[in-house]
Amino acid sequence: MEKETHKDKRWFWRGVVIFSFVAFVLAAVLFSFRKYFHPSDSSKAVTHQVVDKYANALSIAMQFFDVQKSGKLVNNKIAWRGDSAMGDGSEVNLDLTKGMYDAGDHVKFGFPMAFTATVLSWSILEYGNNMKLVNELENAQESLKWITDFLINAHPSDNVLYIQVGDPKLDHTCWERPEVMTGKRPLTQVNATYPGTDVAAETAAAMAAASLVFKSIDSVYSENLLKHAQQLFKFADTYRGLYSISIPEVQEFYNSTAFGDELLWAASWLYHATGDKSYLSYVATNGDTFANWGNPCWFSWENKLAGVQVLLSRVNLFGSKEDISTEESLSLQLYRQTAETFLCGLLPESPTATSQRTPDGLVWVNQWNPLQYSVASSFLAVVYSDYMLSSQTPNLYCIGELYEPTELRNFAVLQLDYILGNNPMEMSYLVGYGSRYPQQVHHRGASIPVDVNSNCSDGFKWLHTREPNPNVAVGALVGGPSLSDTYMDSRNNISQSETTTYNTALIVGLISGLITSSSLVESFVRN
Repeated sequence: MEKETHKDKRWFWRGVVIFSFVAFVLAAVLFSFRKYFHPSDSSKAVTHQVVDKYANALSIAMQFFDVQKSGKLVNNKIAWRGDSAMGDGSEVNLDLTKGMYDAGDHVKFGFPMAFTATVLSWSILEYGNNMKLVNELENAQESLKWITDFLINAHPSDNVLYIQVGDPKLDHTCWERPEVMTGKRPLTQVNATYPGTDVAAETAAAMAAASLVFKSIDSVYSENLLKHAQQLFKFADTYRGLYSISIPEVQEFYNSTAFGDELLWAASWLYHATGDKSYLSYVATNGDTFANWGNPCWFSWENKLAGVQVLLSRVNLFGSKEDISTEESLSLQLYRQTAETFLCGLLPESPTATSQRTPDGLVWVNQWNPLQYSVASSFLAVVYSDYMLSSQTPNLYCIGELYEPTELRNFAVLQLDYILGNNPMEMSYLVGYGSRYPQQVHHRGASIPVDVNSNCSDGFKWLHTREPNPNVAVGALVGGPSLSDTYMDSRNNISQSETTTYNTALIVGLISGLITSSSLVESFVRN
């Protein structure tokens, strides 16, 4: 009965695809006549003029990766940071000292860290040339490698992956600088007995994407990453289960509610990294089960479906070197259609525009870390806009209305400018950018003076003080404003004032995509 349901669903969406295609062609024909009377700005010559404010914002945002580094620091650029967590992994004879603390505490959570690496890789692959224009490409690559070095070491055998260093509950009983930590830092793993399909597949995606980044820089390292990615994908798909079910303790911090999105995400990246058509077949045959076609959702560390849909749309838009079956072609069209449904919802003038916005126009989904969603959505909008331009796709069809790629880009510009200070609070939510930004970021290392003798328990006085942080967490993107466009600058206001590395990866990608006045860039691989 279940197979019949999936079959019915597939034929339903095939009908939707055919209907949508016909509607799109008719609308495009009508639109082509309109353009004779209203010439499009997108026909102008492509330029590569750097937007200075975004170049400055990128150099600031990139520094937060250095703020978050664990281990023996090399060429340390942050004066108030030092070596930390030098014993991580020693109890199992592994070097897990690298990696990054995910937020203002000192736990290394593998799930969001891997997502950080995947998004940073994607950003480099699409916009590395833009990063290079402003001398930030090498910094991005080095930050990425700091994470992937950790991920490689965290995968000592085919079916074992260490996914956490430190005990969050124990860690949260202290408020201290990472350099002086003395508490126990236990390791947590997923394996064949206690599976974690979600975290293993996300790590596979990170390694596959990163293998493309390092392919022309260090082929041996790239091949090693790809080997780990393939092993982890097989492990994730063979031993299926949520890591938050296998390890209930993680539910309070990074709870996972599904793993299908990570499997599709990993397979998509493995297809791009290897060209192995079996991965494309995987996303086609498992789309009915996992893709939730026709129902767009927000892109975040916990849900990768919108990212999958945009990433697979590039195959649909650019074509493939390999022969694609009818089933694969139809599934790619469904992924693209769902991506476009998501993107139509972002455009404020679209008939399907989401109402999840602040009065001043910021996309706002959740009171906890709201900027994650606006930045992630804007990043996907810029990427898709560039895919449209590169593939000479003139319009996005939204229930009877047509929109040009520049309109997706304009949406992203408005979101980024809001974040950088064009908002009712007249403050930048990127720490270190502009003349006014949050002074009390929820971040231990930033809040405690370097020259004080403070231990685990008495450090809480620095959490509760109303004074500005003595150390600036440069590049931190805070959680962001409330639904009413307000912000309370207090360390104890965690939902608004805490920052994360995945926020930084997303805004690095967004800024990099907008750093030149041209939105037409060379895509990292033409299938």
